[in-house]
Parts: sequence; C-alpha cells; structure tokens
Amino acid sequence: MTHSVSLRRPDDWHLHLRDGDMLAAVAAYSSHFGRAIIMPNLVPPVVTGAQAAAYRDRILAALPENVTLRPLMTLYLTETTDPADVVAAHAAGLIAAVKLYPAGATTNSASGVRDFDKVRPVLEAMAEAGIPLCTHGEVTDPAVDIFDREAVFIDRVLDPVRRATPGLRVVMEHITTAEGVDYVASQQDMGATITTHHLVINRNHILVGGIRPHYYCLPVAKRESHRLALRRAATSGDPRYFLGTDSAPHPDRAKESACGCAGCFTAPNTLSILAQVFEDEGALDRLEGFASLHGPAFYRLPPNEDRIRLVRRDDPAEYPTHIAAGDETVTVFDPGFPLYWHVEDPA
Repeated sequence: MTHSVSLRRPDDWHLHLRDGDMLAAVAAYSSHFGRAIIMPNLVPPVVTGAQAAAYRDRILAALPENVTLRPLMTLYLTETTDPADVVAAHAAGLIAAVKLYPAGATTNSASGVRDFDKVRPVLEAMAEAGIPLCTHGEVTDPAVDIFDREAVFIDRVLDPVRRATPGLRVVMEHITTAEGVDYVASQQDMGATITTHHLVINRNHILVGGIRPHYYCLPVAKRESHRLALRRAATSGDPRYFLGTDSAPHPDRAKESACGCAGCFTAPNTLSILAQVFEDEGALDRLEGFASLHGPAFYRLPPNEDRIRLVRRDDPAEYPTHIAAGDETVTVFDPGFPLYWHVEDPA
C-alpha cells in the first residue's frame, strides 16, 4: 500500500469565500491551495475590474500572514457588462476569467443572463483576448426537471454559444452528469471542474432517511451512474478535467431552514477526501494531474513550484464538524467515511 504521496501544491479552480465575517472565518481553510478562482456572486455582485480589485484586497487582508493563497478574481457576467472593461481588467491582471450565471440558477444569481444575444459582444471580445468563460451549467426553465438541467443547458445554451463564438475558451464548472463528462471529452479549448463532494455523494445522500440540507448543492447531485462517471473522468488523467471544489459556506440557520441554501463547505477536508477517492480508484498516481497540473495548463499558468505531502496513517485526520463565522456557525462537509490521509504542508 502507498503510504504517502508528494504533489505540487494544488489549486482550487472554483471557490466561494463570501465577504465580511464569513470571509474572515473561511479564507484560511483554503491555505493548502496555491491559487483559487474566486466566485463573484456577492451581494452586490463583482461586475467591474475596480470591484474585483477591491474584493481581492479584502481577501488578502483576511488571510493569515503565513498563507500564500493567491486569489484569481472573476467578473460576474451581466447583460450590461462592458466588453472593454472585461478586456482591460484581464490585460491588467485584475481578473482571470468571467463567470456566467443563468439568471436564477443558484445562490445570488438574480443578476445573471436571461438573453444570451445581449452578451454576445462580451463573449466575442473574450474569445479574441483569450479570456476564459466559466459557466454555471444549468437552465432555469421551470418546465425542465432539476435533475435534467445540466444536460439541457449543454444542448440549449452551451453548444450554441460555442458554435456562435469560435475560439471562446470555456470551463464547464462543477459538472455533475455523464452528459457533461461526454460533452467536454468531445471538445477542444474546453475544460471542466469537478467538485470533491460530487465524487462522494449522489442524490440518495440528500433524500434517503430524511432531507440532509448539508448535502444539498447546485447543481444538485444526480444518480449513482453519474457519480461514477465523474469519478472515472477525474481519475482518468484527461487534462480537460481538474479540481474546482465549489466550497460554498452558508450559515447553518440558512441551510437548515424551510428554503435551505445550496452549497457544501468542503475547504477544510477536501484534500483528504480526494486522496481517499483516488486511492479507492487505484489512481493515486493521477491525483497530482487532477489537483495540481491540469487546471494551470488550461488557464495558461505554470504549476506551483512548491509541494505538499499526503500521508496515510492508521488514525483518521481530525477536522472540525463546525466553524464559527461571527455570530453564525457553518457545518463542514461530512463525506461519510473516515479520512486516513493527512495533509503535511512544509510551508
């Protein structure tokens, strides 16, 4: 049995850090990562280069002094987004990508896109400048079953947008279906992030034996066959698939309510979970690619130079079940099995 794995420091290509007390509480839990793509769905959303710079400064101020996490900022795409501002913000190094939320698809997405013709000039400018588009891949048509919304998004939105905008580089974020896996595998200039929790849970975890709000996320977890397709993709070594945790903290009072928020807070234990998944799949030799190499390659960045070590021990690693965030508490994602892989960070 392999008892330790050394890998270049991983990156998180999809992370929610929130703001205010929540930002102060959760930022340090992503300290094992070298870089993170930061989601812009604050209230109000981050829609200009100046707002992205200000948010980046707040994140850096919230990180402990010994943490070297580099936040890579994104802009929230709206129907009034200025193409020139996007291109200028990217050229100045203020942003790494632009995020597409279909209006109403998930947390704080009310300002998202309804009419895709209105954002065509932005997408064309992004294609010309080589700026990646990160997509929340779900339609919001109430006639479409929630478990089908990712597959329908590919047919109705993503594929037509890509055909209409040659050269646009797209990340289909937090894919949850075999259809998502297959579509990405058929494309060029495209990547996909896969979350830690979607490698572990299926829809039974949310619904069997009572509603489990801390397993509820969007896109929602699907059938077991889809989870297995995600595991095959993540552990395949295909460079189009890479880690984006979509770690999304919410106060427990908002999760455990009549209309609970979507999101799983996986930042504290995500690397231990991933190591167990890859061990179970006989693919520990491919963990570095998924967590540390494929994402930088897509974003045209060098991999991190420093390394971390994952060590398998007889006693499980200990992680908090909850953390405090101001007057609130946040529940840490429970994978449902012991975590014997411990993270050793020489930094």
